[in-house]
Amino acid sequence: MGNNDNGKGLVYVAAALYSFITGLSFLFTKIALFTAKPLDILAHRFTAASISISILVLFKVIKLDFTAKKIKKIIPLALLYPMSFFALQTFGLQYATSSEAGILSASAPIFTLLLATFLLNEETNLLQKISIVMSVAGVVYITLMKSSSFEISGIKGITLLLLSTLSISGYHVMARVLAKDLPKIEISFIMSLGGFIFFNIIAISKHLADGNISAFLFPLKNVQFILAIIYLGVLSFLVTSLSINYILSKIEASKMSVFSNLGTVVSIVAGVIFLKEEIFYYHIIGSIFIIGGVIGTNFLDRVKS
Repeated sequence: MGNNDNGKGLVYVAAALYSFITGLSFLFTKIALFTAKPLDILAHRFTAASISISILVLFKVIKLDFTAKKIKKIIPLALLYPMSFFALQTFGLQYATSSEAGILSASAPIFTLLLATFLLNEETNLLQKISIVMSVAGVVYITLMKSSSFEISGIKGITLLLLSTLSISGYHVMARVLAKDLPKIEISFIMSLGGFIFFNIIAISKHLADGNISAFLFPLKNVQFILAIIYLGVLSFLVTSLSINYILSKIEASKMSVFSNLGTVVSIVAGVIFLKEEIFYYHIIGSIFIIGGVIGTNFLDRVKS
């Protein structure tokens, strides 16, 4: 019993770390957007991720054992996360604030719950369903309170961010099945390499077509940009992808997904402290609902409904 509790404790520590890193990623993406365009950020981000994981492989800190069968299983995951997810999220951040991005991404648990229920036959009791609804209600409340300030450009950002949320929800469900059978580091390696190839080809091709390839390298002269890219590539992608794959091999997709809502709270606080974005009473009320929902979803599973 003690070992099982310790194992579960480690899972929740990993989930909390994932939430914290993800929450701050909105801030660092906004910082990077001050210097570079979305496609360039994505290209540099996955270059950093690929370099860091390749160094670990080169010095034999980690070992890889790929087969064609393994790669075929991982590619669909990579298409959802990182490719679709990060592309939609980064473009969405052009039209939404850091706080709004965190708020909208918190709708992921509802999508994940539906997908996991129908595709994986995951079961949740009534109290857990209420907890998930409670968490999403916090998001909806904050969004509705901010709705009077939404403009056409804001709606575009919301749409892109919601599509990115659907991508990560699909990933959570697929990875729940595959993460048990595949080494976590091999999944992360293919995802980082796929993101590196995909986004660099697109970004460099666009710059070559526009005749301004120097603009692709120009942001690398900015220290703030480099620090943001290191955070986004190494921590916000590599560390979180390893965390997600580990967590999904241990707990249900619906439980894992709701942890992303804690990132919402982190992103709101980070937006206020570092980007001087405003925080209002409804952010606080909504955050209380979000945190309560996360706790309920993960710790009310033994209560009979």
